[in-house]
Amino acid sequence: MSALLQCRKTVVMIEDVRHDGGPVLAAPLRKGAAAAVVNNPYAGRYVEDLIEWMESLRPLGLELAERLLDALGFQAADVQAFGKGAIVGVNGEIEHAAVWHAPGGHGMRQLLDARGFVTSGQIIGTIGAHLHIPLASVHSPWVRSHFDGVDITISDAPKPDELVFAVAMSNGGRPHARIGGLSFAEAADGQGPKF
Repeated sequence: MSALLQCRKTVVMIEDVRHDGGPVLAAPLRKGAAAAVVNNPYAGRYVEDLIEWMESLRPLGLELAERLLDALGFQAADVQAFGKGAIVGVNGEIEHAAVWHAPGGHGMRQLLDARGFVTSGQIIGTIGAHLHIPLASVHSPWVRSHFDGVDITISDAPKPDELVFAVAMSNGGRPHARIGGLSFAEAADGQGPKF
């Protein structure tokens, strides 16, 4: 890890959704998130250039993606939706969360056969803040069935001078998706609008 990055802890959360009020699924929808609680080297001060710090986070993005893939028990081909997110402690600024856009997406793209846009959620929050990480298809942002989310809360993070960087994945779309649109299979075959 970079000298700028000190990781206090990592957290992995997994959920298995068996139904969402409709029929029980043949196999549960499995989704989860992996997060790292790290120091914010720029908390409390404005720094003009954040590029070097952003680039230094690439190994963390890959590490979290690998850890989550392993914890979910997935092969890369099992992942159908993904997203990323960050929480900035109150002594930081929202741009400190934005540094996660490229490294968080890079780690998952490196592991997965993914062409889609990696969605992102970011907030400034106190200890125990709730972060919603939006999910979208790994192949296309136009697959409506895979618009979903993973929610994370860490009871002791972020402290004012910390950040939480997270990645999220799932093996399918919403349990009872039925609002039409481009299917996951069609997007995997390269059909649908390009962005």
